[in-house]
Amino acid sequence: MTAELRDERVRSVSRLSRLLSRPELGAAAGTVLVFVFFAITAGNTGLFSAKGIINFLEVSAQLGILAAPVALLMIAGEFDLSVGSMIGFAGILIAIPSVFWGWPIWLSLLFCFAVCGGIGALNGLAVVRTGLPSFIVTLGSLFMLRGLTLGLTRGISGRTQVSGVHELALNDPLNSLFSGQVFSGPIAWLSDIGLIGKRADGLPSISGIPVSIVWWVVLTLGCTWLLTRSRFGNWIFAAGGEANAARNLGVPVARTKITLFVMTAMAAALFAAIQVLVTGSADTLRGTQKEFEAIIAVVIGGTLLTGGYGSAIGAMFGALIFGVVQMGIFYTGIDTDWFKLFMGAMMVIAVLFNSYVRNRAMRSR
Repeated sequence: MTAELRDERVRSVSRLSRLLSRPELGAAAGTVLVFVFFAITAGNTGLFSAKGIINFLEVSAQLGILAAPVALLMIAGEFDLSVGSMIGFAGILIAIPSVFWGWPIWLSLLFCFAVCGGIGALNGLAVVRTGLPSFIVTLGSLFMLRGLTLGLTRGISGRTQVSGVHELALNDPLNSLFSGQVFSGPIAWLSDIGLIGKRADGLPSISGIPVSIVWWVVLTLGCTWLLTRSRFGNWIFAAGGEANAARNLGVPVARTKITLFVMTAMAAALFAAIQVLVTGSADTLRGTQKEFEAIIAVVIGGTLLTGGYGSAIGAMFGALIFGVVQMGIFYTGIDTDWFKLFMGAMMVIAVLFNSYVRNRAMRSR
């Protein structure tokens, strides 16, 4: 009997089982299918030209900036439905002090991140101290932030949109962190050797990589390292798997969850900062339904709604699918009204597929 137990402990796990246990497997396969589909249906429309690739990567990056920290929060077993409203609120926190109160952009940005981080901490405290579901707490925050954004903006400016930020940000030291493009030199070189097409005037078809894409990659890599290579990552999985058992083992569950709520709020502030400085304006309706889009991307990426399982890389694939489908529908000329139907169906299929894969992996061990 002892020998049998020892053999059970040291038995090897097949490569297939290890592959099936990866949460991002379904999203990676879905990404390949989406690329193949649009390569067939939109291959000659410019979707996969340099300009088209930048277009769908930029759309993906906007969602991916939110999806990476939202994935970590969902792995910990919580939701943040306030991130969409936080985007609109954060944008106003940047625009109003700069345009109406004469603050420099860098100070408005610091103010925005500080306030949003504080609201994220309050959301986390409300969840861990009251024991209420995070769905309820952050749903309340969603409406309060949207109402506060509308009230403040109309009360101060008399409108729902604040413009004039672009001129104020031109010489600001932090402007280049949140707007503009990078790697213009390498892009020009790739164009000279023929790997990137040129326009009629001889310039490259793209002038650089939007900074939002760089932020997306950096955040995804950072969240992946945090989740897989740090003690905090172990705490995240433990908090989402079985919170009471984690507490008994000394895991600071409350502190972990509060920190993750702060991270999602800061990601919303980053999203807003990029949006405001690129467009030169803030709008009270910015970020509408972004909370649901982020959840869809994370679920497509393999994260379980019940917590304890998922990855930031999977969320990146989910955001990439979102961007490719949105721009692919546009390039193929299909009515864009069908886009949300497709994404809703994708979420349901992803949940079913992830459940199937997990069950298959458990049976094959």
